[in-house]
Amino acid sequence: MSFSRLIRLSAEKKSIFNGKAIHARLIISGSDPDVQTNNHLLSMYSKLGHIDYAQKLFDEMLVRNVITWTSLISGYSQLGLSEKALSCFRLMVLDDRIAPNEYTYVAAISACAQVGALRNGKEIHGKMYRSEETVNTFVNNSLINFYGKCGSLESARLVFDTMPEPNIVSCVSLIASYTQLGENEEGLIVFLKLLRIGVEINEFLYGSVLGICAALEILKVGMQVQCITLKCGVRMDQFVVTALVNFYAKCGELELANRALREANKPNVAAWTALIGGYVQTGKCREAIDLFQEMLFAGLKPNEQTFASVLGAMGREKETRDGIHLHCSIIKLGFQSFTFVSNATLDFYAKIGCLDESFKTFCEMEVHDIVSWNTLIAGFLNSGRYVLAIKFIENMLLDGFDPNIYTYSSILSVCGDLPAAEWGKQTHCRVIKPGLDSNVVVGSALIDMYAKCGQLHNARKVFDFLPIKNLVSWNSMITGYAQHGFGREALEIYDIMLRCGVKPNDVTFVGVLSAYGHVGDLEAALQCFGSMTKDFGIAPRTDHLASVVSLYARNGQTKEAYDLIRSSRVEPNKVVWRSLLFGCVNNKDLDLAVLAAEKILSIDSDDVSARIMLSNIYSDSGMWSEASEVRKVIEGKTVKKETGYSWT
Repeated sequence: MSFSRLIRLSAEKKSIFNGKAIHARLIISGSDPDVQTNNHLLSMYSKLGHIDYAQKLFDEMLVRNVITWTSLISGYSQLGLSEKALSCFRLMVLDDRIAPNEYTYVAAISACAQVGALRNGKEIHGKMYRSEETVNTFVNNSLINFYGKCGSLESARLVFDTMPEPNIVSCVSLIASYTQLGENEEGLIVFLKLLRIGVEINEFLYGSVLGICAALEILKVGMQVQCITLKCGVRMDQFVVTALVNFYAKCGELELANRALREANKPNVAAWTALIGGYVQTGKCREAIDLFQEMLFAGLKPNEQTFASVLGAMGREKETRDGIHLHCSIIKLGFQSFTFVSNATLDFYAKIGCLDESFKTFCEMEVHDIVSWNTLIAGFLNSGRYVLAIKFIENMLLDGFDPNIYTYSSILSVCGDLPAAEWGKQTHCRVIKPGLDSNVVVGSALIDMYAKCGQLHNARKVFDFLPIKNLVSWNSMITGYAQHGFGREALEIYDIMLRCGVKPNDVTFVGVLSAYGHVGDLEAALQCFGSMTKDFGIAPRTDHLASVVSLYARNGQTKEAYDLIRSSRVEPNKVVWRSLLFGCVNNKDLDLAVLAAEKILSIDSDDVSARIMLSNIYSDSGMWSEASEVRKVIEGKTVKKETGYSWT
């Protein structure tokens, strides 16, 4: 067997020991290996990660050809040593005796793509077109990938459009380029054009398009794509399964996502993580934690994305013990080196109220990003530790980080909760300078802040100025008007929202029902209450029920209010019964008032206001002995009504 054949076998078996032994045998034999044998040696060392040996061998070679240069450039490029690869390419170009071939160009272009060297890549592209009569598909695909990674989508599209016969790799590369830069709509348009010209779909193209549908949350289009691929017989590998689970999860169809996972043949950890993330994003954190436990029982090891998602779920569910155990596992497995995992740990400790641990985690992080600072600041702001939060903002600025939309959103949220209108106005001025006031996240936070501070004219100005509104924007404006008694204005915004095709959620209906209460339109409120489930599939909560009960009671229809409570599937809480109690007191309905007060006291026996109201209604009805008994109970419990106060 020849030396070249033995060297190739060593590379295929990834045996550096055998490769070195063959190389040593060559040296001891005293024979001068030909350029082909040396090329095989150089390629073997490059593929096995021993690029220093490859470079040394290259330097000692008296005869080199295009394969010699290409093997070394490819070796450096594949190991991520892009600068070295480009340096070798420059030296090769300067050596006029040897011209690069398509493999050399691909290796050099790949190196440019890794470091985003747009100018260098364009120079190589220019040389290619000057020296080559035709450029094959293999090279064009690398150019599309390069321009996409460098953010030059026009150039990527130009390369694609000038290709005589683009293949499936070309299509996937172009679509991936659009999606990586957030141009998902354009990526989808390209895919639709490819379907029209009859490009065959494979698993990589399918997965990429599902990713687009997930990002845009367009369920129907994604399902149509799934039908097409099923007809084409696309193989359901792990990549496709993960993309399918992620697509359904991002679109909020968790049952379908779960079904896709269960029907897959041994889904990998990425698919499980996508489903867990979907449950966390939709607020179903308990289910996410249970799914994580199931994944562990299946023998799968979580990755960094899994840990980040599950920590988020445990923080929201206040699972202190399990969360701390998970943090220990993260440290043992070395995942704390991932910045986004440490950010999730920061957020977990902040949500369970352990701010000292949150700060300790922040200090132990090797690298901070803007998310790290935002998480730390938000944790302290939400806990009312404003002085330290402001200090962290100052430190963030000194560290060279500019506040982003989420930083401003956290600050504005606190301004609204305090309320601190002047601080909020100063923050508003700060976001105007970089033009962030037109951003939907910041704009929604501004609307909410001004509404909570009672400055509804400013809230409306921001709302009208906002070019793109999300559900939070609409809800903030509706709730702001409703909370300050402007029922008609709130209903006007709700009507515009529906005409714009925006689907309301449970928070929307809290504001809308409150608005109907302010205008006193019981019939419309009842229609709205019924449409929640009928038209929008939203199960009423206690605050929705309380709004309708209050409106019934204020109209003097206490019996109807009580009937609604009894017929509702919602378990009434203190707020619901108190709404009925107020109505009964005002309408002198003694029997129902006593019942409502007893219901409140059965939930909270120390509720002072309920006992005082019960005593007053007994007194108003001339039932002095009963009123006296209630008063004695109040005195016996040594409780007193809290003194009222107002913010100034």
